[in-house]
Parts: sequence; C-alpha cells; structure tokens
Amino acid sequence: MRLVPRWGMVGCLALEWVALAVWVGGMIVLSGAVIPAVFNTFGGQDSGGMLLTRAFEGYHRFVIGSCVILSAAVWYRRWSGDPMVEVGRSEMIVLAIMVLIAGLIMMVLHPNAVTLQAQAFATKDETAKKMALEALFRVLMPIRSLYMVNLILGIVLVVIKVNRSLDLNRKQS
Repeated sequence: MRLVPRWGMVGCLALEWVALAVWVGGMIVLSGAVIPAVFNTFGGQDSGGMLLTRAFEGYHRFVIGSCVILSAAVWYRRWSGDPMVEVGRSEMIVLAIMVLIAGLIMMVLHPNAVTLQAQAFATKDETAKKMALEALFRVLMPIRSLYMVNLILGIVLVVIKVNRSLDLNRKQS
C-alpha cells in the first residue's frame, strides 16, 4: 500500500462523483427536460433537430471529460493500494462498458446521424425528404437505446459505489 495524502484521495473521490453525476445527470436532463421542451416549443422539426444535435454534441464533450476523470480516478485508487478505496471488478467492467458505448456513439453513430440529418434537412423534394428522415430515424433508434443503456449503467455504477461505501461503514462500526 502506498501512502497517499488524504486530501489527494478526497479530491479524487469528489471528482469521481462529480464526473459520474455529470454523465448520468446530463442524460436525465437531456431526455427528461431538453428533448420535450425543444419539440414542444420549436415550430419545425428542422430547427428543433439542429438544436438537439448541438445539445448532444455539448453533452458529448462533458462525457469525454467524465470518461477521463473516472478512468484517472479508478487508476489512482488502484495505484494507491488502499483497501478503503479499492476498485472492484464490477465497477471496472461497468465503467469500461460505459466508455465503449459512449465511444461508439460519439465516434461512429452520431457523426453518421449528423450527416443523414443534414441531407434530410437540405432536401426540398417531399418524397426524398421523407426517405432521408426515415434513414435518419433508423440510425437514431439504436443511438437512443445506447444512451438509455448507458444511463442505466451509470445508475448501476452509482449503486455499486454507494453499496461499497455502506459496506465499509458497516465494517468500521
């Protein structure tokens, strides 16, 4: 076990919780408040769709930061060797899956959806526009599903961390 300053571990754990809150909370806010507000406020599908695309691109930047912070925190906790903050296998597996899903969305599916969206919105012919929008929605379905899977995994990760904290409190009592 390495001797890690208490303030270093407190900072590490605090950043880890904030990063997880941003990742999970951001998705809850986007899906529960932003998406309904956009489609209930804006008149056209085009302007609402573009706004949501930009909102999700902003969210992606936060998720990248969260990935970096969570990964660094897991490394730091493992490196410390402190049994009080040890990293469990389930925690690492859930985080790895979350990072892989986020990478798939951001590097493959989202850019494809943006291209299809631009094509659909640029098309003036109604038949061609309808076909382009159908292609876009076929891509958006798995993206939405993966976002929801990642949200659930984020909540599972919170539960794993809380459960671990409670177990440590019981052992210390």
